Amino acid sequence: MEVKPTYIGTMITLATVAFGLIAAGAWNKFITDFIALFLKPGSGVWAEFVYAIIISIVAILVVQNLGKLAERESFWPGKDRAEK
Repeated sequence: MEVKPTYIGTMITLATVAFGLIAAGAWNKFITDFIALFLKPGSGVWAEFVYAIIISIVAILVVQNLGKLAERESFWPGKDRAEK
């Protein structure tokens, strides 16, 4: 029985997304618990506000760094190095 390459690619993509969601959930729990060390439990809206700010800053930093990483010419196969 032959397995089509598109099927294998789809399964790899699904597995990658699934593990990414698990990792995101783990990080969410860690960050929530870490913030709880500094804020009293039940702080309500302020605790959620601080959490949202921290997550937003982390997300911005990660996306910016991934963008810079993607701009490097080694990440674009077939691109001629003389073009720059």
